[in-house]
Amino acid sequence: MRILDRFVLVTFLKLFFVFVTGAPLLFILGDATDRLDRYLERGLTMAEVAQGYMYQFPNFFLWSFPVAALLASVFTIYPMTTHREVMAAKAGGVSFYRLILPMVMAGLVLTGAALALSQVVPRTNQIAAEVLGERERRQEWRSNFVYITDAGESLSARRLTTSDNRMQGVTLQSRSANGDGPTRHILADQAVWREGEGWTFQNGWIRELHPDGREEATRFTEFAAETLAEAPRDLLDTVRDEEEMTYAELGILAERVIRSGGDAGRLLTKREQQLAIPVATFIIILFGAPLATSSRRGGTAYGIGMSLATTMLYLMLFRVSGAMGYAGTLPAVWAAWLPNVLFLVGAIILLVRVRT
Repeated sequence: MRILDRFVLVTFLKLFFVFVTGAPLLFILGDATDRLDRYLERGLTMAEVAQGYMYQFPNFFLWSFPVAALLASVFTIYPMTTHREVMAAKAGGVSFYRLILPMVMAGLVLTGAALALSQVVPRTNQIAAEVLGERERRQEWRSNFVYITDAGESLSARRLTTSDNRMQGVTLQSRSANGDGPTRHILADQAVWREGEGWTFQNGWIRELHPDGREEATRFTEFAAETLAEAPRDLLDTVRDEEEMTYAELGILAERVIRSGGDAGRLLTKREQQLAIPVATFIIILFGAPLATSSRRGGTAYGIGMSLATTMLYLMLFRVSGAMGYAGTLPAVWAAWLPNVLFLVGAIILLVRVRT
């Protein structure tokens, strides 16, 4: 790695980690100022409030990635522009595109890290909501329930426990799609969930009732219920907020809503935003680097002002397009990705216009 590459990369990463760790503290301070009275009225102690915000930190951390990427890219390139280091690099045969390459490569790595973090955040948000009293703590068991599966089957069980992934007193009923086939009842003493294998019913009977009145019964020791795809935690009677579901879980819930005739625009938009926010980290770097070279026209204040204005513009576009997706005015994919598309177009224009 060239000395210049190492200098650009180290400067960018130092600034990025300073901003990405500092910004969540500002988010927490602002949120606590607005909600602290509500938490204390619920009887929460300051230790519990602090614990709740500790679990919310990954969420604020993820939201800080695009902002930190913009500030880090601007304040890496801006001093190099004002101190004529960019000009010296160009005189030495290093183009502006080659100069910012270490930042771009770092942006790809940071985007991957943000994508991984986006799948952790829903779980920490759920724990935070329980700690702060936003919703009841999730039980690890459920008794005497009936559940309609994604396959359209009726599942009932005397008891479900997620600690050992078992159901007791299980019945699974299914009907043929066209009504010409038999109705099947699977009754078992218990069912066991194994990762990668699914549910296995143990010690029971399979009864099939045919339209002509015939009845067939088969006893089994073990039976693999391939159509029952829901994991034990999916069967718990808990309604979660969209912020507490992963990309895959949002997709599954959206499919259920669509099958029932509901509007899944909000769920689909939320799902796409889980990808759009991390990817924005990379796009913002492409936008911020050439933007910093224009600050020489107005001095330091111009560069700082442009950075803050860009941040506010992105957040505003994100909120507006997201609201349009929730309402169904825009398709979910466009609603989530529109800010990124607009900033990518802006980045391309700035990169083409910059002097190399």
